Amino acid sequence: MKLNLQFDFLVDKAKNTITLRREFAAHRQLVWDAHTKSELLDQWFAPRPLTVKTKSMDFRDGGHWHYVMVEPSGSEYWGRLDYLKIRPIDNYTALDGFSDASGNINPDLPRAQWDVSFQDLAKHALVQTIVTYKSLADLETVIKMGMEQGMTSTLERLDDLLLTLTK
Repeated sequence: MKLNLQFDFLVDKAKNTITLRREFAAHRQLVWDAHTKSELLDQWFAPRPLTVKTKSMDFRDGGHWHYVMVEPSGSEYWGRLDYLKIRPIDNYTALDGFSDASGNINPDLPRAQWDVSFQDLAKHALVQTIVTYKSLADLETVIKMGMEQGMTSTLERLDDLLLTLTK
């Protein structure tokens, strides 16, 4: 059954931001857990047909999540999220970037600050993510890389996971 859930993908070129607002058919605590626990992230945080695997995660202020997205062919795309501030089940901010297998940030690809907030919405949860880039060029680079399509597919995978966890 396909649910009619809110999904906004808003680009503000004046502020170099992408704002994602996404409703999920689950309670806020479960949606928070899916965003902050590696064993759950590993089940959804990649657009189809890629898979994701956590190399290391330390979810705390000053901690990080180092992960790899893997294509069926075996090609790997490494990423690193450095957590700045965490307010459990309400909000976290982090720096997101492409990295290598050792966790070194790739300076040739855009890095962004993510401000992710979680709210109750009746029996559902609403997650708002504001992604801020240093420049318009960085913002345009990720848009050309397929950020909207990738996030759409990735969040649909989260929908699927949440359905299995709420049964």
